[in-house]
Amino acid sequence: QVQLVESGGGLVQPGGSLRLSCAAAGTVFGIGTMGWYRQAPGKERELVAVSAAGGNTNYADSVKDRFTISRDNAKKMMYLQMNSLKPEDTAVYYCKADLKVSIMSRYLEFWGQGTLVTVSP
Repeated sequence: QVQLVESGGGLVQPGGSLRLSCAAAGTVFGIGTMGWYRQAPGKERELVAVSAAGGNTNYADSVKDRFTISRDNAKKMMYLQMNSLKPEDTAVYYCKADLKVSIMSRYLEFWGQGTLVTVSP
């Protein structure tokens, strides 16, 4: 029933900006830790940014001061604002969230389907 749907990827020139969105479809009783990951072909998935339930955020050194993770719990949305994009940012970006999907359930881990970001001159 509950799933994460990502959007906002595309082709952008170096120095440009993109805003990725992650929407939780379905009824959600609680939202825990959320994060953005990325994976280039033939490479392992790596953490980009994380937002803890208490509001603390952390970023990979490679995106620090360029990317911003944010969340709107009322809208069940998560965002990744990406500025000053570099060619090395090219990857498929995935959102992840720990969600409580029923009153009796524990928190479960959900992943989005991924959205491709290509940074090229």
